[in-house]
Amino acid sequence: MTPKHEKQEFVTVLVRDPRTQKEDSWHSYIDYEIFIHTNSMCFTRKTSCVRRRFREFVWLRQRLQSNAVLIQLPELPSKTPFFNMNNPHHVDHRRQGLQEFLEKILQDALLLSDSRLHLFLQTQLSPEDMEACVSGQTKYSVADAIHNFASLNRRFPVEDEERKKGKNDADSDSESSSSGLGPSDDSVSCGCKASPASEES
Repeated sequence: MTPKHEKQEFVTVLVRDPRTQKEDSWHSYIDYEIFIHTNSMCFTRKTSCVRRRFREFVWLRQRLQSNAVLIQLPELPSKTPFFNMNNPHHVDHRRQGLQEFLEKILQDALLLSDSRLHLFLQTQLSPEDMEACVSGQTKYSVADAIHNFASLNRRFPVEDEERKKGKNDADSDSESSSSGLGPSDDSVSCGCKASPASEES
């Protein structure tokens, strides 16, 4: 194949739309929307959107580091006792740090091969459920989990068009899964935007 026919692979990641969530009557936390748009063959879905909180990023970094001990992973924004979720500067500084962390992670081919990263970015599974999935302790595979999450949430217009084209060619790209994977508590409240046009707040 000649170089002019080869597509340049890209992965766009946006961390945006911080929102305060109530954990219980006394505790709140902030979660962030992670929007992915890619043409990379590494990804099951070419567009996806999930919400994650800071401690889930901490979990992801620890798991990636334990599986790739020879790689120096980028740092997360520091967790400080002075972080104030009511201070927009603090929240945006953390959001920027989380985005830079993911941008660097997604440039490493070895890290891209870790199933936990894909479940983190393309499903709303909890860390415990992600661990169970990658270790084969669930009825569903990593791909099942990602497809099931996408089918539970509103589709992106680009993927709707691709899906219609696929149905015309062959009806082999079925999104239904007999895995029995149900939505997690967070999946129904994702509230992701369908377009990267309105970015950071």
